[in-house]
Order: sequence, then C-alpha cells, then structure tokens
Amino acid sequence: MILASQSPRRIELLRETGRSFAVQPADIDEAARPGEDPFALVGRLAEEKARHVAAAAAAGELVLAADTVVALDGRILGKPAGDEEARSMLHALSGRVHAVATGVALARAGAAPELLERFVDTCEVRFHELTDEEVDDYVASGEPADKAGAYGIQGAGGRLLVHSIHGDFYTVVGLPIARVHRMLRALGA
Repeated sequence: MILASQSPRRIELLRETGRSFAVQPADIDEAARPGEDPFALVGRLAEEKARHVAAAAAAGELVLAADTVVALDGRILGKPAGDEEARSMLHALSGRVHAVATGVALARAGAAPELLERFVDTCEVRFHELTDEEVDDYVASGEPADKAGAYGIQGAGGRLLVHSIHGDFYTVVGLPIARVHRMLRALGA
C-alpha cells in the first residue's frame, strides 16, 4: 500500500494500524474551484491525490490519500501565510464552532486507476474565548505555521484552545483512522 501524503500525523496514524506502506506524496493543484464547498473540496482532493499516485504505481497497488480542511461559516481557513494571518484566524475562531472535514480516497493502481472508496468525515470543534495574550503565545510557539486553521488539535492547540469537539478526534488530526482501518479490512487489505 502507498500513503499519498507526507503528513507526519497521517504517517503516524497509519503506522499504528500495523500495516506496511510506502509514502509517496501527490503533487497536485490543491486550490479550491470557484464556489466549491469545503466538504466537496476535500473529497475531490483526496480522490485526485489517490488517482495521481496510483497512475504511477505498480498495477494492483493500493493508494490511500486524504485531505483536511477547516471551515468557518463556509469559508476555508488554510495554512496561515504568516504570524499575522495565524492571529487573524485564531481570533476568528475564538469562542465559536467551526467545521473540520477530512476527505479520504482509496484507489487501485492500473492502466486506469480504479477508485475503490471515497468518503468525507466531518467534525465540529468549539474554541474557548481566547485573549490576545493566549493567541500571541500560541502563535509564538510556532505550532500554527503549517496547520490548516492555524492550530493543531493533537498539540498545544488542543490543550489550550479547544473547548470541545463533536465527532471523531482523528478527523481533526487529519485521518479518521478507525473508519480507514474498517474500510481497508472490508476490502481485505
């Protein structure tokens, strides 16, 4: 099996299933299409990543891909371009509920890669009311720099910013691993 992601969190989660796999990130355009819903976006990107890597893989090889998005009021909050954008995102999330969605796709390599499964898992996350000092301290930690929505639930962000979640914690991390494990098992992988 190939994991079409270089995300350290996804690699760690998939390793915990005991499966052996190679890592081959997909190099695709991840831009949203005009008017594209955040949940449709992650499903499409996961499928495109799986098909892209499967197109170059050995016939019969399974390729697992995922993409995660943070959305507030239907607006996608990607990875912040810098500290000021991270502060702005965190202030926007302060005291509010937002959605996190992870799209997952599984393809089998061949002349025309076959999509075996695709799903989008969603979760609601509520932040505490954040003070300017809390936001500044968190941004200074460096953790928001490479995280969608400018926070990582598995790190200090989860301990300091998140009030509650409704849904699968691992969807927010970037791979709903129990659902993925069951999907792979059902396919005999």
